[in-house]
Amino acid sequence: MTTTQPPGGRAPRYGRALLTALLTALLAATVLSPLSAAPASASTAPDLGPNVTVFDPSMPVADIQATLDAAHAAQVDDEMGTNRHAYLFKPGTYGTAEQPLQIKVGYYTEIAGLGASPTDVVINGKVEVYNRCLADGGTSNCLALVNFWRTLSNLSITINAAGQDGCRSSANFWAVSQAVSLRRLNVTGGTLSLMDYCTAGPQYASGGFIADSRLPSVTNGSQQQWLTRNSEVAGWSNGVWNQVFSGVVGAPAETGFPSPPYTTLDTTPVSREKPYLYTDARGRYTVRVPAARRDTRGVTWSDGLTPGRSVPLTDFYVAKPSDSVQDINRQLARGKNLLLTPGVYDVARSIEVKRPGTVVLGLGHATLTAARGAVPLDVADVPGVVVAGVTIDAGPDKSPVLLRVGKRHGQHHGSPDNPTTLSDVYFRVGGPHPGSTDVALEVNSDHVLIDHTWVWRADHGVEGLNDTQRWNTNLGRNGALINGDHVTATGLFVEHFQQYNTIWNGDDGTTILYQNELPYDPPTQADWMNGAVEGWAGYKVGDRVRRHRLYGGGVYVFNQNNPQIHTENGFEVPRRAGVRLHHIMTVNLSAGVIDHVVNGTGDAADTTKVGTPIYITDYPTP
Repeated sequence: MTTTQPPGGRAPRYGRALLTALLTALLAATVLSPLSAAPASASTAPDLGPNVTVFDPSMPVADIQATLDAAHAAQVDDEMGTNRHAYLFKPGTYGTAEQPLQIKVGYYTEIAGLGASPTDVVINGKVEVYNRCLADGGTSNCLALVNFWRTLSNLSITINAAGQDGCRSSANFWAVSQAVSLRRLNVTGGTLSLMDYCTAGPQYASGGFIADSRLPSVTNGSQQQWLTRNSEVAGWSNGVWNQVFSGVVGAPAETGFPSPPYTTLDTTPVSREKPYLYTDARGRYTVRVPAARRDTRGVTWSDGLTPGRSVPLTDFYVAKPSDSVQDINRQLARGKNLLLTPGVYDVARSIEVKRPGTVVLGLGHATLTAARGAVPLDVADVPGVVVAGVTIDAGPDKSPVLLRVGKRHGQHHGSPDNPTTLSDVYFRVGGPHPGSTDVALEVNSDHVLIDHTWVWRADHGVEGLNDTQRWNTNLGRNGALINGDHVTATGLFVEHFQQYNTIWNGDDGTTILYQNELPYDPPTQADWMNGAVEGWAGYKVGDRVRRHRLYGGGVYVFNQNNPQIHTENGFEVPRRAGVRLHHIMTVNLSAGVIDHVVNGTGDAADTTKVGTPIYITDYPTP
């Protein structure tokens, strides 16, 4: 399918008239099966709690379909809820040509295979996300702009649309926005579309992330920004603002920027794939921890098991939301790794990760919520720690930070060959409840890899707050504060913080895809001043930094609370030959003004150019 680019942004989420006008330009009862209810062969499986369901290929397709349909019905509108679920598939084939398994994925849902390779679990059917309809009883204002918090990984999909109508049968739809990852997938037999063009026609989406996957032709469509890393694609069409490819076989060439808006790196400078749970030949549960790699392209599993180490699940403390932090820390101190089963954990004192090489793996979007102003997760200045699949929420009492890696004035130990890695780690300040923190993510250690994160100060939620109340209640000064040297971020999404959204003080840092929305809710210009400067840049590189690289970055403005507010620069960096920005832009989503793209350079993103990016190909100009 071919479609023109949408002119607007993600901001007008809930049926504003502007969204309707802009879109005219776009042409183109939970029933859960707990682990213990699996077949008898699963009786030796570990206790992963009531919110993990394991399927076996011997189970009737109709039963699996019914379980997943009920789960989707319960989660499709549960944007700010507390339910968390993981649905895991043992090696084998699910669905047939005549009776495909058609899975729809809702909020806080993880769908994953339990094979050592993605080819060990085959879904004959589809795994999809559709536009979510927000008005008139679910019949209008249908879009993908709030399709957050879901995961699909480690399996093969043989696309089979039997039983679907003509439009639905045309592709496997994955219409999502932030905090959604596709990892370790092998998709064949059709087209993968990153937008849903069937539910009320093509609509906005604001994702997203793919890694370590082999894919057919991909229709990007209305996705405003997207990062595809270390994968293989048969083809790629369309793009809106920033479409970034790093180490991707078959990626479109970087020619004619910004038309098309492609940023293509032949290899990824530093990468490590997310750990995954699998069953070995004897049915034992094991976590594969992939090794860090440098200057790579393509998937890790084409020639056998992904390089790395296998850690038996018996070496993990399998935690439940009812477990105390004291018990968790006691197990970590004994040398255990940590597996967080799905649920919401109230954390009134820090979970402390002190041992090099410790793995903290969350299933089903396990969520740590700060209580009494705690720092929910504190990682020591040690190499090789891996934190993956965890969401961290601020609580109503202000925390100094939500996730800290290394002490501010510590030794900053790190290993270039074994970097501490954060994969699919998400942050929220507000949204489901009031929240407050000085900083969401603080990285002080050297040689840290941030592999896909969404750091979000909420622009909407169920706290019962209007915009001005939200500004004064959901406090968040900075989203990401990077003080360590040699830090790499692949997929850094940071939104709505009240001063600099990202501050990068460490030297020799690299970001591959940066996406930012400035806060919607400053009440007045006086509330949005950096001394004598109007506003705070969305991306700030510290004045003492001598070397920094950014590939593909966007800062968006939507000052809905006061459309007269100005921000002087989208990006602010030291004027130094070693600091290079490649393919950056600002865009106006309908209110407010960004006066310049970077350091006084670039035209204003104002309301005369709504939805039209202001691009700079390279800064400074070569």
